[in-house]
Amino acid sequence: MSDLDVVILAAGKGTRMHSDIPKVLHPLAGRPMLDHVISVARALAARRIVVVYGHGGEAVRDRTGADDIEFVCQEPQLGTGHAVQQALPVLDSDTTLVLYGDVPLIRAGTLGRLLATRAELALLTMELPDPHGYGRIIRNRAGRVTQIVEEKDATAKQRSINEINTGLLAASTSRLKQWLARIENKNAQGEYYLTDIVAEAVRDSVEITTATPDNEFEVLGVNSKAQLARLERIYQWENAQKLLQQGVSVIDPARIDVRGTLNCGRDVTIDVNCVFEGDVVLGDRVSIGANCVINQTHIGPDSEVLPFCHIEDAMTGSACRIGPYARLRPGNRLANEVRVGNFVEMKASRIGDGSKANHLSYIGDSSVGNNVNIGAGTITCNYDGANKHRTIIEDDVFIGSDTQLVAPVTIGAGSTIGAGSTITKDTPDGELTISRSKQITIPGWKRPVKSKRK
Repeated sequence: MSDLDVVILAAGKGTRMHSDIPKVLHPLAGRPMLDHVISVARALAARRIVVVYGHGGEAVRDRTGADDIEFVCQEPQLGTGHAVQQALPVLDSDTTLVLYGDVPLIRAGTLGRLLATRAELALLTMELPDPHGYGRIIRNRAGRVTQIVEEKDATAKQRSINEINTGLLAASTSRLKQWLARIENKNAQGEYYLTDIVAEAVRDSVEITTATPDNEFEVLGVNSKAQLARLERIYQWENAQKLLQQGVSVIDPARIDVRGTLNCGRDVTIDVNCVFEGDVVLGDRVSIGANCVINQTHIGPDSEVLPFCHIEDAMTGSACRIGPYARLRPGNRLANEVRVGNFVEMKASRIGDGSKANHLSYIGDSSVGNNVNIGAGTITCNYDGANKHRTIIEDDVFIGSDTQLVAPVTIGAGSTIGAGSTITKDTPDGELTISRSKQITIPGWKRPVKSKRK
């Protein structure tokens, strides 16, 4: 484990988000922004991770709390320097790295380079064609950093500088404590700026080193929903490029959302507007049609998911065909060569090899054997108004269209259920079972007519 403490500043209210949710809890790729930053800190093998919270503190703790996270409250919020001051009592490693909970795309490799300088103070800086809004890096003629000036306090000449301060820095912990004790709030905002430690370091004749990120997006912060949306698209584009490099056929990299982890085998194809949530695994030669939402699911090899399907917490074997317009609610386990057709809904069911429900059916809390055919409009009536009950359909059963199976009930192996039946009792193996009323005609019956409006 490295001799490193990481402080993550997460106390901002985020007024421009126009939301009651603390800014750092707004989701990017399905996870709070703060989670992304914590993950990077963990990747650096930090000895201690300290989150400085303020606005919505309890929600921040509840949503991101873990055994390896310490929380420190900043109240009131008097600037970034004041925020780090709140964390000082728990910092005891040689080096402290300061990150921001609303800068979610920073990469561990970039921070590794910053730490590798082993300087008493190292800043992450970047040249931007439009530096508006950022503090500027001031260097002397020898090229050494002498000061950081916030834009609100900068002169016109200083504002013309393109090298900006990203806010991310690494410092000797002992030095950091000394410098923070000396900073003041004599500025336009009346706040204690963390950046003022630069002047203190210069006063102590400490040479300040800098490092640069590989990509501008790594240091982009979020202050509005528009900025969050921009980072979401950057994240998804970068993720799509990784999939393409792995050999996945992503039909349009601009129209895919991965809100978790997506692991793909060889020759996988993903059509447009698909959303993957949680941990999703797509086996070799899987094809996902357009406009699907797949959550916490494992799709077996050679399977096809047709457009407009919604699949959650499911597992399929090989060569299955699902959709279009199918919904698999949590708890379904499909064996090999299963067919789930259009407008079929399944929930908490196990479906055996070669079985199929091709049209307009509801299969819930059921165990379906091998080579079963479930006709259009079939419903397993699994809920009696108070409790759920299971339906068991054994191997080689043929269920006729428009059938209701009232659970708990078992349909015997090799049997046939006639179309339009309501089955309330177990049926014998290998027999035809029919439950229908006698067909009659009612002479003189008239259809009702719509009443005239008064």
